[in-house]
Parts: sequence; structure tokens; C-alpha cells
Amino acid sequence: MTAADAAIATVLAHGLDTMYALPGVQNDNLFEALFKVSDRLRVVHTRHEQGAAYMALGAALGTGKPQAFAVVPGPGLLNASAALLTAYSMNAPVLALIGDIPDAEIGRHLGHLHEIRDQDGIVARLVDHWSRIRKAEHAAKLTAEAFRAMKTGRPGPAALQCSMDVWRREGPAAPLAPLPVRQPKFDETALRRAAKLLGQAKRPLIFCGGGAQDASPEVTELSALLQAPVCGYRRGRGVLSSRDPLSITVPIAHELWREADVVLGIGTRMFMPLRQWGTDKALKLVRIDADPEEPGRLGRPAAALIGDAAPILRRLLGLIPAHNLKRPSRKAEMEGRQAALMERLAKHSQIGFVDAIRAELPEDGIFVDEVTQVGFAARLAFPVYKPRTFLSPGYQDNLGWGFATALGVQDARRDVPVVSINGDGGFMFTANEMATAVRHRIPLTAIVFNDGAFGNVRRIQQEQFGNRLIASDLANPDFVRFAESFGAAAERVRTPDELRAALRRAFKRRDGPSLIEVPVGAFPSPWPFLHMPRVRGV
Repeated sequence: MTAADAAIATVLAHGLDTMYALPGVQNDNLFEALFKVSDRLRVVHTRHEQGAAYMALGAALGTGKPQAFAVVPGPGLLNASAALLTAYSMNAPVLALIGDIPDAEIGRHLGHLHEIRDQDGIVARLVDHWSRIRKAEHAAKLTAEAFRAMKTGRPGPAALQCSMDVWRREGPAAPLAPLPVRQPKFDETALRRAAKLLGQAKRPLIFCGGGAQDASPEVTELSALLQAPVCGYRRGRGVLSSRDPLSITVPIAHELWREADVVLGIGTRMFMPLRQWGTDKALKLVRIDADPEEPGRLGRPAAALIGDAAPILRRLLGLIPAHNLKRPSRKAEMEGRQAALMERLAKHSQIGFVDAIRAELPEDGIFVDEVTQVGFAARLAFPVYKPRTFLSPGYQDNLGWGFATALGVQDARRDVPVVSINGDGGFMFTANEMATAVRHRIPLTAIVFNDGAFGNVRRIQQEQFGNRLIASDLANPDFVRFAESFGAAAERVRTPDELRAALRRAFKRRDGPSLIEVPVGAFPSPWPFLHMPRVRGV
């Protein structure tokens, strides 16, 4: 068995059925190994390495399970680096298989094809865990260790590098089943302290991030027990269904932050409230996180609970009733605050399009946002009913992540419709992957809101720099004809009602992608609702 055979057999043993990839000479033997198992592991080949990496990211986000991609070294790795950075910021278990020049000549700077100085150093700064295969007999073990690392503590990306000559080496190798993942022991003292704090809180508030996605039932029960509003931020949206009156978004959380006495953060960095909204001695923090270092990065919490959110919350639910105060229902209060927020947001023309998408996308359909005006509005006003159905790019917030990532989501979740929203600027980052969508019959619906500009940049230049516009205007193709030239279905609409009808047509197509272009003008700024002032410790 070659090193490549052993690595791919171990990938299969970990339950993967797809490899997102772009072939190249340093990975020829890896692709030979993929060919041998093509009845069990399909290869989705993309048109650019960033497309392969973003698709693997999307598949991981959509399923909650590890995914993998393969690229050549040097430019291939660097082309994939933005997606790896995003996977890191989103705690997504994505494995990068990266080829390399001949093993004995690494570091000699001889000028090999795709040679790069200190590739190991670059990789180490992009992922949580990396290793290099140097012997065939080590390939399975190193691959299995990479999968274990992606699921230990805070999830995140991993990388496995292998030189072109090592991929083809043979040795005594066999695939390895998943290695055991060590779980931290509960800190009983911290659990009891947290239970008492939460039970005795008069104005509790809960924040959920991506680390709470597998704890939706527990969060729902805890919110009701404490009458605590729950702010789901980015991928934390849907952990508590938007139908629950206690489910709130950022503007309402900001209103409540001023008087909250105990705040519980579940699987979230809490950067926005802790850094931007302020803290004081009257505010007690309880943090639940898989990463033992995270709770102390922004201040010292009154209690830090390390591990997976669901089992920790189940323990808290058993301990809190002994301390719990009787609190009046906050249903009417939260409904009033939500109605007031929506009245303010109704003046924003983005909301009509957000409402149109929500009206047509099924509850279990998946919405993939972008760094665009409609995306920002969706973070405020798009109702989300289930975890993992609202995907947003984490603190990297990198323009252009959306379309290719959504392709990966849809490829891995063909059981539900997926909508990718884009601005004309961001869409062009990976628009070439429309070819991939057609080739692999991926039924993604992509919406392109076209204002002919990098809209956010243009607004900043208008409002903060005296309307001195530079490098923010765009020359675009005819997006409908562009998509049709690949063989995709495409149409142009102008109103929310027309968008609803177009979405109904698109969702009926399950044999390939659809693109809907929406020409728009300048949208009102969403930033007053997202960047809000300090209200504590001032």
C-alpha cells in the first residue's frame, strides 16, 4: 500500500464520501489513490483552489462533520489560504491535503515547480494542527491524528503535507479507524458556582455562537427556565428558534446589555459585547467553551466551564432549580422590543428582499450570507428556525467567501434547498465555480444583488471622506448571460415579489444551479444596528 493509498483509506474510514480538489503533478499519486476508491469517494474538481477549499468549508458547515480538500503546494496552497483562515475563524473541521516538492530537496531553494520558502511555517499559521508524511507506514496514523485533532476541544482545520515522491512510496500500512477523542472532565466547583449565579440572576441574558449549535434543546429549556433572552450571533442564530419570543438579535441584546446582571456565553468569543459594549463590576459572566483559553481572553469570568455545550448545559439544568428565582414572563416585553426593531428596520429597502427569501426558503433550507448589504440586514432580520441553517463567515468576514462555500453546503446537503446571497463584487471572487456547479449538477440557487460597486466601500468614502470616490466602482458582465453560458438557469428580477416567484422556480430545479440577478441602487446603511456604542463602564 502506498502512502497515498493509506491516507485515502483512512479518510474513508472516517466517514468521508467526497474530496474537493484540483489535481496537479505533486499530487498525481494521490489522485491515483482516489481513482482506486472512486466507487466510494467521489472527487469534486473545481476551477480554482480557493473553490475547492471553500467547498470543503461549506460541506463541513452544512453537515457539522469533517470534510477534506486536496491542492498542490506553493500557489495551490496560497490560493486556498483565505478559505483556511475562514475555517479557522469559524472553528470548522476542514482537512487540507497538500502536496510538495521532492522530500529530500525541501528547503534547498533549487527552483522546483511550485516550490515555496518555508511552506511548513505558512501552514502552521493557518491551521490548528499540521503534520508531514515522510514514510508510507506513517500515513494512516498521521491522517487519523489529523481527524482527531479537528474534533478535540475547539474544532478547527488541519493540514497534512506530503511530498510527491513520498505519496508513491510503499510500506507496511493499513487504514486506521477514528482514534478516541479525549473529553475534559467537568469542574464540579465551577458548575455549582455557575448554577447559583444563573439561578439567582434577576436579569439574565444568554449569547450563543457556533459552539452552541448542537445544544439547541438545552438552550431552549434553559432560556425558558431563566426567562433569559437569547442572542444568537452569526452561526448561533437558530439555536433558539426565531419563533420563540425570547430569541433576539444584536440590537435588542445591546438594549438589554446595560442592565443585565448575569450573562451566559455559550460557544462564542463574545467579542462584540465585551469589547464594544463595555463591562463593569456589576456584570457577572459565565462562559461555556470547548477551548480552555477562550473564556479568559476578554476579562475573567465568574465561572468558566470547559467542554461541549450540550452535556454542560444538561448538568446546569439539573443544578439551577435549587437556586432559581421566580421571574415574570418576558414574552410580552420581547415581542414589544422586536416589533419596535422591525418598525425601524422597515425603512431599509434590504428588508423586503430578506423577507422574500424567508417566505420561500423552507425552514430546514440553508441561507449562506455574504459580506454585502442584504447579508448585513439578514443578520438582523432574517428569522432562523433551526441550527446550521444560517451560515455567516465569522470574524474574517472575507468578501467573496459566499458562492463557493454555498456550493459546498448544497453539494453535501442535497436534501434541502440552499440560497447563496451575493453582491456583484463578492460574487466575482468565485464566479468561475459556476462551471463546477454545472459539471457536478449542484442545485444551488445564487442571488446576485448588483449595485455596480463595492457598496460598503463606496458608502464609507461618501460619508467619511467627503464623497471622494476611488476604486469602488465596478464593471460587471451581464450576470444572466454569464450563468447561461455555463449551462445554468438564470433570470433577472427587480422587486421582492418577483424574487419570490423566481425562487419558487429555482427550487424546483434539482439538476443544476440557478442564478437570479437583482439590479439595485444604494441601500441604507445597516451599521447603526451592528456597530453600537459602549453602554457599560463608560
